[in-house]
Amino acid sequence: MSEVVAKQPVLAVTSGEPAGVGSELCARLLDRAWPARLVVLGDIGLIRERAGDGVPVVAYEASAEPPSGALEVLHLPLSVPAQAGVLDPANGAYVLALLDRALAGCRSGEFAGMVTAPVHKGVINDAGVPFSGHTEYLAEHTDTPLVVMMLVGGGLRVALATTHLPLAAVPAAITREVLEETLRILHRDLVERFALPAPRILVAGLNPHAGEGGHMGREEIEVITPVLEKLRGEGMHLVGPLPADTLFVPHTLEQGDAVLAMYHDQGLPVLKHASFGGGVNVTLGLPIIRTSVDHGTALDLAGTGKADPGSLYAAVELAIRMAAGRG
Repeated sequence: MSEVVAKQPVLAVTSGEPAGVGSELCARLLDRAWPARLVVLGDIGLIRERAGDGVPVVAYEASAEPPSGALEVLHLPLSVPAQAGVLDPANGAYVLALLDRALAGCRSGEFAGMVTAPVHKGVINDAGVPFSGHTEYLAEHTDTPLVVMMLVGGGLRVALATTHLPLAAVPAAITREVLEETLRILHRDLVERFALPAPRILVAGLNPHAGEGGHMGREEIEVITPVLEKLRGEGMHLVGPLPADTLFVPHTLEQGDAVLAMYHDQGLPVLKHASFGGGVNVTLGLPIIRTSVDHGTALDLAGTGKADPGSLYAAVELAIRMAAGRG
């Protein structure tokens, strides 16, 4: 193996839903120089079509030295031809094949991590495959009982105790056991992959005013506080439960390295306001590194060349840092 290949981490970048913007965003990776070897997974004909004239696209060869100035594509064929902006359930299996190949490469050591372009959950389900998202799919296929979604951007790291649940289902989902394991995963990955030897985690309450001493809900008293006290006794630096409306102010945020929000729309609106277009979705708790863009398939922009690659760039940058243990 050449010295160049040995020194640079090799990352798999899945191109995602073929009707969306993923393929053309992946082609934009050539606009920058990266301290890594980036391998795009997708149909090489589709990538060439969406990349446009003048973008050199070559087939990936694991044992060969990476080409200079060309986009490497690990070819996986479309099930049926793809049209920009037009979803086709027949390509649902293709989208999952990209994830399966990237995951296999990460587990074998071929890839140091994977970066995922957006997929369309609905069309995969329409193809007859139950699919609730990358996070859940990767957890199932690595036999990981619990993973944690964290978004990074705008100077913030915001993890979630629950993810894609109806609001009415959130309180019952936040048990002592789940909250404890979520905090352990968050703490461990901040130490091991983000180079924070003693991370400070700000923990939001579930209810307004963090329950107002039990007058606006008892989850803080009966679930959240006992877990925090237990883990503080083990040496974790945990602050909370804090009222969410005052947690996300500069003075409080300066006191922490990450925030744990109790549910999706408690934490992510703030982060996306601070970083949309440049945010990164990170899956914590997996045996592999996985980062992703913070946006969807943008079917209305597919094929126009107008999609912003900022979030993909940020996801690649973070995956490179995480591979070096300094996310």
